[in-house]
Amino acid sequence: MLDVRRLHLLRELDRRGTIAAVAEALTFTASAVSQQLSVLEREAGVPLLERSGRRVVLTPAGRTLVTHADAVLERLELAVSELAGAREGIGGPLRIGTFPSGGPAIVPATLAELAQRHPALEPMVQEIDSARVSDGLRAGELDVALVHDYDFVPASPDTTVDQVPLLEEPMYLATGAATDTDPARGPAARGDTLAELLGPWATAPWITARDGTTGHAMAVRACQAAGFQPRIRHQVNDFRTVLALAAIGQGAGLVPEMATAHAPEDVVLTRLPLFRRSKVAFRAGGSTHPAIAAFVSAARTAVGATGRASSLIASVS
Repeated sequence: MLDVRRLHLLRELDRRGTIAAVAEALTFTASAVSQQLSVLEREAGVPLLERSGRRVVLTPAGRTLVTHADAVLERLELAVSELAGAREGIGGPLRIGTFPSGGPAIVPATLAELAQRHPALEPMVQEIDSARVSDGLRAGELDVALVHDYDFVPASPDTTVDQVPLLEEPMYLATGAATDTDPARGPAARGDTLAELLGPWATAPWITARDGTTGHAMAVRACQAAGFQPRIRHQVNDFRTVLALAAIGQGAGLVPEMATAHAPEDVVLTRLPLFRRSKVAFRAGGSTHPAIAAFVSAARTAVGATGRASSLIASVS
């Protein structure tokens, strides 16, 4: 009989790439992870791992077993959800991940809605980049998370995580009060295409999120699609800081509509033909868990209350 906990370790090795990374994520020692995977190989009766230099990689049999592990663990998550639904009332800890700009814009209103509907729930929020959410959900560090993707940075396919849509919002170019005679700021953007809107800022300094984030990749790829490589001067993840820096002529940046509510007076905002889509993510099989369903419902109510009801994606999938 194959042990489910060891299947979980094998799946994490497949996703994270090294035994050390699996050990760190799941608070095991590397030797303990190796020992458990060796036991799993004996249970399976075929080699699941092979050495490749200093790394271990999955054999074809190992990759096949990971596919079955995904299905088994999803089924277990579904069982947990159904058992939770059999209990009276919704309560207990709910570990919530959020991208930074979702914090002030969505999270407080969502938690207020949850407190009113389900006072026994104990929400615990932590900021996390969308690129790390899948790892956090699989490791049990999160139960649910707000995530987003962009036109130029679509979410990577992940069979271990399910998502439901929440909000679609346009992106804006944020600049200072541009004049054609100020080469540090660049001329005012004109036109409708991405190249026409961003092209005038090809030689200006840029403000992006930190390297390795989806926001950074989105800004760089948008500029490349407009025909140039951005000259990045500042790297900050807080859109409020991006707007403040843009307002004083420190460069151009891209911000979502959600971040523009309290833009400085001196910032110029130009709508772009780009969009950011926010979603609620959770472990595959968890959509029927009462606490997850409650969070999704509260988040949609919160988004509607912000005045962006026309952008709210109301379908449940």
